[in-house]
Amino acid sequence: MNNWLKLMWCTAGGLGLLPKAPGTWGSLKPLIVVLVCGHFGILQGWLIGILVAIIIASSITTIYLFPWYSKYFESSDPPQVVSDEAAGQSIALLGMAWLEPGNHISPAIWIGLAFYAFALFRLFDIWKPEIIDKSQHLSKGWGVLMDDILAGFFAGILVLIAAILLG
Repeated sequence: MNNWLKLMWCTAGGLGLLPKAPGTWGSLKPLIVVLVCGHFGILQGWLIGILVAIIIASSITTIYLFPWYSKYFESSDPPQVVSDEAAGQSIALLGMAWLEPGNHISPAIWIGLAFYAFALFRLFDIWKPEIIDKSQHLSKGWGVLMDDILAGFFAGILVLIAAILLG
């Protein structure tokens, strides 16, 4: 795989290269996928499958390309690498992806839940409560990935609770 492809994979298609708050830019990719799927009426089974595919592909990218991007960016956790944020944000969005807008819940509430998942994930990813913070100390790409996986998990639980209460 050439360097350009590696760069595109680990920066979520270049989103991590945008100025200021690259993690937020990288987190937008799964949110946009969810909103587009909801707009076009993609069945929730497909949406869940797409989010799981993003989680798997982004996680593998973050771990597998660690030797390359840590050397390329001269950092063990460069801010430009946002494949980990894409994985974590996708986990958070799974908390509401099982709902079908217009059928299980109103489209406005469904969109609100998607943005709630986005905001909660960013909060946990930036704040990093103790368990999330400690996970960053795992070796190689695992430390880069696991804080975002845990942030997504905790955000996803809160989104699931809200979805159950609202759905």
